Amino acid sequence: MISSSVPCEAILSDEAKRIEAVLFVAGGPVALDELAGLLSAPPSAVERALFELQEALASRGHGVTVQRTAGGWRMTSSEEVADTVLRFRDVASSQKIRLSKAAVETLAVLAYNQPATRSDVEDIRGVRCERVIDTLLAHRLIRIAGRRKGTGSPLLYRTTDFFLESFGLSSISELPTLDEVEELAADRDDAPVALSDDGQEGEV
Repeated sequence: MISSSVPCEAILSDEAKRIEAVLFVAGGPVALDELAGLLSAPPSAVERALFELQEALASRGHGVTVQRTAGGWRMTSSEEVADTVLRFRDVASSQKIRLSKAAVETLAVLAYNQPATRSDVEDIRGVRCERVIDTLLAHRLIRIAGRRKGTGSPLLYRTTDFFLESFGLSSISELPTLDEVEELAADRDDAPVALSDDGQEGEV
């Protein structure tokens, strides 16, 4: 029999558990009225559940808490662990893959035309891309996928599982169609872009 000096924890109410799950996956603050709609409960009951969750996380010494903001409620790290979270963000930021405009274009051509050879990519882009492909191989975004039958037996390239992971995809089929890409580009004509025409580096 295993004994423990840690006291038994009170079980959260169903509303508090559901709110915890929503705030955990939400990308930003969630308004009280939105939470009320999701739970089919009055805002007053949802607010009580929020305070219940907030108190439970604090009393049990968790590294996260729920916090009211201008936009609603959100889950955030507690002040006690802020230094560790900040260090993690610094490390994660330093590990981002930085790609030139040429590398992003080459990667897009390969993603939509794979398996493809270097010549295939160069025919589409109109420029040589040996060094760019070497860069993508080094970053594990593409891999060698055999050779094409025919004159010279050139190498074929495909994107990798790491490529899918980096772009939040579960499979290549989730890539937007070319028509969708054109629509997105048109919608973002006036928005700031990560890469400029002079080849300034962006991040993946």
